[in-house]
Amino acid sequence: METAQQANPGRKRMPRAEREQQILGVAEEVFAEHGYQGTAMDDIAQRVGLSKPMLYEYFGSKEGLLLACLERAKRELLECTSAAAANAESPEQLLHDALLAFFRFGEDHKQAWALLRNESAVPGVELDTELEGIRGQQVDFTTDMLRMSLPEADEYRLEAFAEAIIGACERMALWRENHPEITPETVTDHLMALIGPSLSGEARASQPRYSHDQG
Repeated sequence: METAQQANPGRKRMPRAEREQQILGVAEEVFAEHGYQGTAMDDIAQRVGLSKPMLYEYFGSKEGLLLACLERAKRELLECTSAAAANAESPEQLLHDALLAFFRFGEDHKQAWALLRNESAVPGVELDTELEGIRGQQVDFTTDMLRMSLPEADEYRLEAFAEAIIGACERMALWRENHPEITPETVTDHLMALIGPSLSGEARASQPRYSHDQG
């Protein structure tokens, strides 16, 4: 097996963890530019400065590399939304700050966002499951936030609200691509105007008209 030093004589050996992050950063760019099907491992290897066999040694396959990119994006998205909500002084501010962090993530990590939202270019059940896992992670996070705002709400209502909010976030993020003049702050205000009534005292007190266990 060819080593990194053999592939690049004179290059200082980079720690494996650092090299992996470098590869993932480049891979995000290439996947975002060309899509999964249009990306060749040769292109990524050339940009990183490694041989293709070395790239396979790190991630096993192109699918494995994409999965690693998605996993990193999932972790970074949860970290930034959690950090943004940490200092909120009210349930409404907590939701606002987390939504703003979501839209800023798309603004600051365009390559990662392109991977997360371009599901049609990602074949395979395992990859689809990973993408749905990212969505599920955000639904769980949003459900926890809503539980603070709506402590008396039925759990099914909380889950339904969270699914709707995440769906709205995805659609509004796509809408922003056609309206680049719209800032993350403005789109957050739009979404809060839409869901604000759900955080009112009336919504806290109301319960579903029909029980979820009715046939």
